[in-house]
Amino acid sequence: MNASQNTGSSILDAAPTAGPRAALADVTAGSRIVHVEAQLVDLPVETVRTDALQTFVKQETIFVRIRTADGTEGVGYSYTIGTGGGAVLSLLRETLLPALIGLEAERPESVWLALFGITRATTVGPITALALAAVDTAVWDAKTRRAGLPLWVAGGGASPSIPMYDTEGGWLHLTTDELVAHAVTSKERGMGGVKIKVGKPRGHQDLERLRAVRDAVGDDLDIMVDANQSFTVSEAVRRARLFEQVDVFWFEEPLPAEDIEGHRQLARSTSVPIAVGESMYSIGHFREHLQRGGASIVQPDVARVGGITPWLKIAHLAESFNAPVAPHFLMELHVSLVCAIPNALYLEHIPQLRAVTTDELRIEGGRGWAPTTAGLGIAWDDEALGRLIVS
Repeated sequence: MNASQNTGSSILDAAPTAGPRAALADVTAGSRIVHVEAQLVDLPVETVRTDALQTFVKQETIFVRIRTADGTEGVGYSYTIGTGGGAVLSLLRETLLPALIGLEAERPESVWLALFGITRATTVGPITALALAAVDTAVWDAKTRRAGLPLWVAGGGASPSIPMYDTEGGWLHLTTDELVAHAVTSKERGMGGVKIKVGKPRGHQDLERLRAVRDAVGDDLDIMVDANQSFTVSEAVRRARLFEQVDVFWFEEPLPAEDIEGHRQLARSTSVPIAVGESMYSIGHFREHLQRGGASIVQPDVARVGGITPWLKIAHLAESFNAPVAPHFLMELHVSLVCAIPNALYLEHIPQLRAVTTDELRIEGGRGWAPTTAGLGIAWDDEALGRLIVS
């Protein structure tokens, strides 16, 4: 879709011709958005992925491309696990993209607020958050390209690299022997930890799998567990007591994300840190979990919270509670965000963009290194993407 007609205006339009506001207008004028488009691409999964509730069959990826008055381009994206991508694309094409024309990519807060303002009837919720994220990441890509800065530096520049843990070898359908083999390989690669999916019919089945991994890798590899919101409070309490026997590093999504009181009860019943965030879509939801003591580790997903602009706010909110951040999925984008902030804990290793990029995330010594090129630092393969466009 093209939206070339100017349907928006900057608050700087009425600024005087001299003085600080005029100078600012001169600086930001080149960042006015003059062209926008959106596309839906289906990416096949790189391996079979299963958890307690679902199988990851494909990744619907929604791309937004913008161009500014000075010719700078920005590419952003968000995703769904198999369904709903068409609804996100429709919201973008019918409502959000036309409103982008004339806004300034140099000012992502202003752009985000403008788009949030015209979608109040559908926020806070997944479809709108995913649409906002696709735009917001494109805006940040253009902004940082114009500045000649990599995203991790523009976002704060705390550290150029981050420890990684591996999820690809921990899916629920894998046998115990397969879990062990993957964990040993991850340790040999220098990864700091591995994540094992839990949610077998009986608690002892989960424990036996975890114990086999612990026996194989020893005490110096972190083992995370992830229930994908599949337990009741009472069952989560029971399983947490079992998991304490193998010193798990965190217990992720033990309950439905909206059950804040249940998370608080669970956290008070166990020594295992509780990690939440991948299924949360607003800053306020994170605040409630942190205030009530239901979360020790936060895991915001940049696509699901509405983009880089709110993601950074959530990270700094967590910092005020002395809580670390370990984001969910999207390692190619999250690497820059965790390297930007001071309270980053881990980056999750799940490759998913290799089919549509010309370069991969740099991983050395079990650490992910933020790209040093200006912008998001993701090297898109436009030819490969073109073959996978569905709308």
